[in-house]
Amino acid sequence: MYSRALLPALLATVLALTACSGPTTTSASNKEPEKVEATAPPVPVTAKTAFWEMYKAARAWAPDMLPLTIEAKSITGIKNEDGKAGMWEAHFGSPSKKQYAKFTYAVAAQPPDIRKGVTAAGAVPWAGPTRQALAFQSSEFVTDSDEAYKTAAGKAAVWLKAHPDIPLNTFSLGAASSFPGPVWSFKWGDNKNGFFQLVSATTGKALK
Repeated sequence: MYSRALLPALLATVLALTACSGPTTTSASNKEPEKVEATAPPVPVTAKTAFWEMYKAARAWAPDMLPLTIEAKSITGIKNEDGKAGMWEAHFGSPSKKQYAKFTYAVAAQPPDIRKGVTAAGAVPWAGPTRQALAFQSSEFVTDSDEAYKTAAGKAAVWLKAHPDIPLNTFSLGAASSFPGPVWSFKWGDNKNGFFQLVSATTGKALK
Protein backbone atom coordinates (compact mmCIF):
# COMPACT_ATOMS: atom_id res chain seq x y z
CA MET A 1 0.00 0.00 0.00
CA TYR A 2 1.35 3.42 -0.95
CA SER A 3 0.10 6.63 0.51
CA ARG A 4 1.08 10.17 1.39
CA ALA A 5 0.25 11.80 4.67
CA LEU A 6 1.58 14.38 7.05
CA LEU A 7 1.48 14.20 10.83
CA PRO A 8 3.00 16.75 13.20
CA ALA A 9 6.53 16.10 14.45
CA LEU A 10 8.26 18.42 16.92
CA LEU A 11 11.53 18.72 18.82
CA ALA A 12 12.88 18.59 22.45
CA THR A 13 15.98 18.03 24.95
CA VAL A 14 17.31 15.82 28.06
CA LEU A 15 18.53 15.61 31.80
CA ALA A 16 20.62 12.94 33.67
CA LEU A 17 21.79 11.52 37.02
CA THR A 18 24.79 9.24 37.52
CA ALA A 19 26.21 7.28 40.45
CA CYS A 20 29.41 5.44 41.32
CA SER A 21 30.80 3.16 44.04
CA GLY A 22 34.33 2.34 45.19
CA PRO A 23 35.98 -1.11 45.02
CA THR A 24 36.19 -3.46 48.02
CA THR A 25 39.37 -5.13 49.32
CA THR A 26 40.01 -8.74 50.37
CA SER A 27 42.52 -10.55 52.60
CA ALA A 28 45.86 -11.40 50.93
CA SER A 29 45.71 -14.95 52.38
CA ASN A 30 42.23 -15.71 51.12
CA LYS A 31 41.62 -13.70 48.00
CA GLU A 32 38.41 -14.15 46.09
CA PRO A 33 37.91 -12.95 42.53
CA GLU A 34 36.97 -9.31 42.67
CA LYS A 35 33.30 -8.89 41.94
CA VAL A 36 32.71 -6.10 39.52
CA GLU A 37 29.13 -5.05 38.99
CA ALA A 38 28.82 -4.56 35.27
CA THR A 39 26.58 -1.81 34.01
CA ALA A 40 24.11 -3.10 31.47
CA PRO A 41 24.45 -1.37 28.10
CA PRO A 42 21.62 1.00 27.20
CA VAL A 43 18.86 -0.43 25.04
CA PRO A 44 16.02 1.20 23.09
CA VAL A 45 12.66 1.58 24.85
CA THR A 46 9.03 1.80 23.79
CA ALA A 47 7.24 5.12 23.44
CA LYS A 48 5.15 4.62 26.58
CA THR A 49 8.25 4.11 28.71
CA ALA A 50 9.61 7.46 27.55
CA PHE A 51 6.23 9.19 27.39
CA TRP A 52 5.35 8.75 31.06
CA GLU A 53 8.72 10.11 32.15
CA MET A 54 8.22 13.17 29.94
CA TYR A 55 4.58 13.42 31.03
CA LYS A 56 5.60 13.89 34.67
CA ALA A 57 7.95 16.71 33.75
CA ALA A 58 5.30 18.31 31.56
CA ARG A 59 2.73 18.17 34.38
CA ALA A 60 5.15 20.04 36.62
CA TRP A 61 5.45 22.71 33.92
CA ALA A 62 1.68 23.04 33.33
CA PRO A 63 -1.00 20.96 35.12
CA ASP A 64 -3.40 21.48 32.20
CA MET A 65 -0.92 20.33 29.56
CA LEU A 66 -2.08 18.06 26.72
CA PRO A 67 0.10 15.77 24.57
CA LEU A 68 0.58 16.92 20.98
CA THR A 69 3.15 14.60 19.40
CA ILE A 70 5.64 11.85 20.14
CA GLU A 71 8.43 10.96 17.72
CA ALA A 72 11.21 8.37 17.67
CA LYS A 73 14.77 9.68 17.31
CA SER A 74 18.15 7.98 17.07
CA ILE A 75 21.29 7.85 19.20
CA THR A 76 24.60 6.72 17.72
CA GLY A 77 25.44 3.18 18.79
CA ILE A 78 21.88 2.27 19.81
CA LYS A 79 19.79 0.64 17.11
CA ASN A 80 16.12 1.53 16.87
CA GLU A 81 14.20 -1.66 16.16
CA ASP A 82 10.88 -3.43 16.67
CA GLY A 83 9.08 -0.22 17.60
CA LYS A 84 11.64 0.87 20.19
CA ALA A 85 14.01 3.85 20.07
CA GLY A 86 17.05 5.15 21.91
CA MET A 87 15.48 8.59 22.17
CA TRP A 88 11.94 9.95 22.01
CA GLU A 89 10.77 13.54 21.55
CA ALA A 90 7.42 14.90 22.66
CA HIS A 91 5.51 18.18 22.63
CA PHE A 92 2.91 19.20 25.19
CA GLY A 93 0.63 22.23 24.89
CA SER A 94 -0.87 24.28 27.73
CA PRO A 95 -4.16 26.09 26.94
CA SER A 96 -3.85 28.30 30.04
CA LYS A 97 -0.27 29.35 29.29
CA LYS A 98 -0.89 29.48 25.53
CA GLN A 99 2.46 27.78 25.10
CA TYR A 100 3.89 24.44 24.10
CA ALA A 101 7.05 22.89 25.49
CA LYS A 102 9.49 20.39 24.03
CA PHE A 103 10.73 17.34 25.90
CA THR A 104 13.01 14.40 25.17
CA TYR A 105 13.84 11.15 26.86
CA ALA A 106 17.16 9.45 26.01
CA VAL A 107 18.49 6.12 27.26
CA ALA A 108 22.11 7.29 27.00
CA ALA A 109 24.13 10.48 26.84
CA GLN A 110 25.68 11.72 23.62
CA PRO A 111 27.61 14.93 24.43
CA PRO A 112 27.38 17.76 23.85
CA ASP A 113 23.75 17.83 22.73
CA ILE A 114 22.12 14.79 24.31
CA ARG A 115 22.11 13.83 27.98
CA LYS A 116 20.55 10.77 29.54
CA GLY A 117 17.05 11.10 30.99
CA VAL A 118 14.39 13.77 30.57
CA THR A 119 14.88 17.44 29.80
CA ALA A 120 12.51 20.21 28.76
CA ALA A 121 13.44 22.89 26.27
CA GLY A 122 12.06 26.39 26.63
CA ALA A 123 8.35 26.95 26.07
CA VAL A 124 7.22 28.93 23.05
CA PRO A 125 3.93 30.64 22.13
CA TRP A 126 1.12 28.33 21.03
CA ALA A 127 -2.12 29.39 19.37
CA GLY A 128 -3.85 26.13 20.27
CA PRO A 129 -4.68 22.98 18.32
CA THR A 130 -5.57 23.04 14.63
CA ARG A 131 -7.40 20.52 12.42
CA GLN A 132 -4.03 19.25 11.19
CA ALA A 133 -2.40 19.11 14.65
CA LEU A 134 -4.75 18.27 17.50
CA ALA A 135 -3.98 17.64 21.14
CA PHE A 136 -5.07 14.27 22.55
CA GLN A 137 -5.80 12.77 25.95
CA SER A 138 -3.22 10.43 27.48
CA SER A 139 -6.05 7.92 28.01
CA GLU A 140 -6.34 7.65 24.20
CA PHE A 141 -2.72 6.47 24.00
CA VAL A 142 -3.41 2.77 24.52
CA THR A 143 -1.32 0.96 21.90
CA ASP A 144 2.41 1.19 22.58
CA SER A 145 4.96 1.69 19.83
CA ASP A 146 6.14 -1.92 19.70
CA GLU A 147 2.61 -3.27 19.18
CA ALA A 148 1.84 -0.59 16.60
CA TYR A 149 5.06 -1.44 14.79
CA LYS A 150 4.10 -5.13 14.58
CA THR A 151 0.81 -4.16 12.99
CA ALA A 152 2.41 -1.76 10.51
CA ALA A 153 5.22 -4.16 9.62
CA GLY A 154 2.65 -6.90 9.07
CA LYS A 155 0.85 -4.73 6.55
CA ALA A 156 4.17 -3.84 4.91
CA ALA A 157 5.55 -7.40 4.94
CA VAL A 158 5.47 -8.01 1.18
CA TRP A 159 6.97 -4.60 0.41
CA LEU A 160 9.65 -4.97 3.11
CA LYS A 161 10.66 -8.37 1.76
CA ALA A 162 11.20 -6.79 -1.65
CA HIS A 163 13.05 -3.79 -0.17
CA PRO A 164 15.07 -5.15 2.79
CA ASP A 165 17.62 -2.32 2.70
CA ILE A 166 15.19 0.60 2.88
CA PRO A 167 14.90 1.86 6.48
CA LEU A 168 11.98 3.18 8.47
CA ASN A 169 12.37 6.95 8.37
CA THR A 170 9.11 8.19 9.92
CA PHE A 171 7.88 6.83 13.24
CA SER A 172 5.64 9.22 15.15
CA LEU A 173 2.36 9.66 16.99
CA GLY A 174 -0.04 12.55 16.52
CA ALA A 175 -3.68 13.47 16.06
CA ALA A 176 -5.63 15.19 13.31
CA SER A 177 -9.30 15.76 12.55
CA SER A 178 -9.20 12.97 9.95
CA PHE A 179 -9.19 10.37 12.72
CA PRO A 180 -11.14 9.89 15.98
CA GLY A 181 -7.97 9.68 18.09
CA PRO A 182 -4.16 9.73 17.93
CA VAL A 183 -2.52 7.58 15.28
CA TRP A 184 0.89 6.08 14.75
CA SER A 185 2.56 7.00 11.48
CA PHE A 186 5.14 4.67 9.88
CA LYS A 187 6.94 5.38 6.63
CA TRP A 188 9.65 3.36 4.95
CA GLY A 189 11.48 4.97 2.04
CA ASP A 190 10.07 8.03 0.30
CA ASN A 191 7.11 9.08 -1.82
CA LYS A 192 8.63 7.60 -4.98
CA ASN A 193 9.64 4.29 -3.49
CA GLY A 194 8.15 3.76 -0.08
CA PHE A 195 5.42 2.31 2.08
CA PHE A 196 3.24 4.32 4.46
CA GLN A 197 1.01 2.90 7.18
CA LEU A 198 -1.15 4.41 9.93
CA VAL A 199 -2.14 2.54 13.08
CA SER A 200 -4.68 3.72 15.64
CA ALA A 201 -3.03 4.36 19.00
CA THR A 202 -6.38 3.72 20.69
CA THR A 203 -7.57 0.49 19.07
CA GLY A 204 -4.27 -0.82 17.70
CA LYS A 205 -5.85 -1.44 14.30
CA ALA A 206 -4.31 -0.53 10.96
CA LEU A 207 -5.95 2.41 9.22
CA LYS A 208 -6.39 2.89 5.49
